[in-house]
Amino acid sequence: MNKIQAYIETHKNRFINELIELLKIPSISADSAYKNDVLKTADAVKISLEKAGCDTVEICQTAGYPIVYGEKIIAENLPTVLVYGHYDVQPPDPINLWDSPPFEPVIKTTPLHPEGAIFARGACDDKGQMYMHVKAMEFMTATNQLPCNVKFMIEGEEEVGSANLATFVKNNQEKLKNDVILISDTGMIAKDVPSITTGLRGLSYVEVEVTGPNRDLHSGLYGGAVANPINVLAKMIASLHDENNHITIPGFYDKVEALSKEERADMAKAPFNLENYKKALDIEAVYGETGYTTNERNSIRPTLDVNGIWGGYTGEGAKTVIASKAYAKISMRLVPHQDWEEITQLFKTHFENSAPKGVTVKVKPHHGGQGYVTPIDSIGYQAASKAYQDTFGKTPIPQRSGGSIPIVALFEQELKSKTILMGFGLDSDAIHSPNEHFGIFNYLKGIETIPLFYNYFTQLSK
Repeated sequence: MNKIQAYIETHKNRFINELIELLKIPSISADSAYKNDVLKTADAVKISLEKAGCDTVEICQTAGYPIVYGEKIIAENLPTVLVYGHYDVQPPDPINLWDSPPFEPVIKTTPLHPEGAIFARGACDDKGQMYMHVKAMEFMTATNQLPCNVKFMIEGEEEVGSANLATFVKNNQEKLKNDVILISDTGMIAKDVPSITTGLRGLSYVEVEVTGPNRDLHSGLYGGAVANPINVLAKMIASLHDENNHITIPGFYDKVEALSKEERADMAKAPFNLENYKKALDIEAVYGETGYTTNERNSIRPTLDVNGIWGGYTGEGAKTVIASKAYAKISMRLVPHQDWEEITQLFKTHFENSAPKGVTVKVKPHHGGQGYVTPIDSIGYQAASKAYQDTFGKTPIPQRSGGSIPIVALFEQELKSKTILMGFGLDSDAIHSPNEHFGIFNYLKGIETIPLFYNYFTQLSK
């Protein structure tokens, strides 16, 4: 047992209990009713960074929720690692689908996690993964093994689009100056198959509103005579894909990069069992764009999905009305080279023009971000690869993710540094869904691996 393993074994119960306490705070940034809880979580993160050994920690106010900044500078001639994470979480809805309350963390054993997993909102995304870095920092400072400078930037608005982070980064470029950015807000292929995320999809998120008559109408007296906004919206949404599940918005694919046969062949080397995938989701068949595999559809191809749709009467029993309005929230996952603002405008123009007479349509853009690809020949990637090799005994597989972390492209633009995505979550962790969880094995393995990244990055930077 090496020093980091011994330290983790000694402090394992405390590490788990500290994370559980953090998970108890409902830091839901999307719901203003939880404002005090979000602020309380920022305070808790500040205290944890101070205890972990940062010499300077401050809560930086923004126009929204604050950013927690911490640093420990040991020598100006040493490289600097900037750690990014977020302390806000997704809303837990639908509550009734949780097996245990989302903000009352419990440890349960599962076939995949015989050593236990922590079930709670934010367990994996991103409190658990963010806190791995805090505990890794604690080990390095407590044992005098921090080999380089470190900075932390932990925000509270990631789940609502990081609206104020860009301003903070632009106004604090000297404070945030670094040689590499380290983020754990992604996952790996399996518990025994480490991987490093080398690509992220961009995002465009919009809300649409379809308005028909000036009030809700009796469906008997008016049905068939006026446009029903819900019916119209359903048809408009259905028209956004063709029979091959290809998105029909003109110009949508103009800048989509076509990966070579060689790159697609490399992607196919990642272990994947389609039958297990379907079984885990309780589906009979997969569904998606013709001509691509499941792993390609959810990583290197753009998508368009309805995230919510509503209108009319949805209460108990019956109410025969034609609603005045219908609404939907729609997200588009984008691949590198697709500009999210351009795609948003293409969607807006197409959707509004596709409306039939008798209704009016409004498209309200919410937020978005660019895609990102990180090179695998960089010093940062090599350091991460070596760290995983040490702790897992296997070379990690480079993997493109279907998820989006819009600020990664922003970091490269403003701070001129590459981002390394060292995620320890699993696809089965149910992030953004009921019963989100994070394996204790994964949590502790992250704490074990991260200090090795610091060591290798410092060595390779000489």
